[in-house]
Amino acid sequence: MSVTREEQLIDAFVEAADTLVADFDVIEFLHTVAGRCVQLLDVDAAGIMLADQYGQLHATAASTESARLLELFELQADAGPCMEAFRTGVQVVNADLGASEERWPRFAEAAQATGFVSVHALPLRLRTTVIGALNLFCARPGDLGEGDVRTGQALADVATIGILAQRGLYQAELLASQLQNALSSRVTIEQAKGVLAERRGISVDEAFNLLRRYARNHNLHLSELARQTADGTSNAVELLARPQNTTVSPEGPDSA
Repeated sequence: MSVTREEQLIDAFVEAADTLVADFDVIEFLHTVAGRCVQLLDVDAAGIMLADQYGQLHATAASTESARLLELFELQADAGPCMEAFRTGVQVVNADLGASEERWPRFAEAAQATGFVSVHALPLRLRTTVIGALNLFCARPGDLGEGDVRTGQALADVATIGILAQRGLYQAELLASQLQNALSSRVTIEQAKGVLAERRGISVDEAFNLLRRYARNHNLHLSELARQTADGTSNAVELLARPQNTTVSPEGPDSA
């Protein structure tokens, strides 16, 4: 039986409720939100940038490797829609990349070279607090509808609430430390993706999907499994050796 858009959006809010516990995997949660965006909106890829305690943005989650690399390029160029949405707290919607060469010349060129023709950026904001931004990439011409913009902002709000909810469980200093650890674990995850892709002869996206499914099926934190995969120890031995014949969506086996 097919799942309606409304049911998928409800699922996203239910997933946010999981953040109200101490044992909370920020990276996995944000990847799930990015995947939900591609499911629910008329976009081809999504990425999330999150600020650390110093206000510096980091590419934290993405639905595809190409989106992640484009966000890294945006950070390097220090200009682009996600940076603008974060700095202003205002949505950047229906930005035609062909007409944005003066606004963000380096980003627009890189995005078009990747195959995207338009981009949208929504702030991760709760009232006056902005902690990051959500990037939405489109490979097809046309504006994002008003309903999709509202839904996209709702998903950005879900991510924001999920992260800021930790302040009800931790002191501000501990929250800052947790966010910093989550950002640091991103480096380990990238290393693990590369190791797994090379060992299995699969794409980086497929390697990441395999990591996520294995972590879920074995009740492991994604960051811990990534560390073991990069080191070639413990649980990762089975992951690196066992043949894999199916491709898993970024949202996991229960997302349909």
